[in-house]
Amino acid sequence: MSFDNTNRGVISVRSQYPFAETVQRLVAAFASHGLKVFATIDQTAEAVAVGLTLRPTTLILFGNPKAGTPLMVAQPLAAMDLPLKALVTESAPGEVCVSFNSATYVLERHGLGAEFTDKLAPAEHLIRATVGHQPAS
Repeated sequence: MSFDNTNRGVISVRSQYPFAETVQRLVAAFASHGLKVFATIDQTAEAVAVGLTLRPTTLILFGNPKAGTPLMVAQPLAAMDLPLKALVTESAPGEVCVSFNSATYVLERHGLGAEFTDKLAPAEHLIRATVGHQPAS
């Protein structure tokens, strides 16, 4: 995965697991840590449904209303980035990556102070712990 200015605020980590297992592990980890999975969108299947092809790509929307609501109360436009999202892609066979917005980026984007960091940062740590710690290149 390449990085440029359009990826500002996006963290990408390489998963040590195959694509389907990465998605499964993330969904299970979110649930076991009290995070609600609002939707899992198989974007590859959606592409196939309209006659197009797309490498394995799944978007997981997840969060905790107890954590996210105070951000939206403080700055209603924060709802543009909530619930949180994890994008699982496979750029080549066996090269699985999970990408997500950094907590710092979301807070800065919406002018929210550091007092909200504890509402978002745990999700970053959970994703890294669930799939691996290597930055994607």
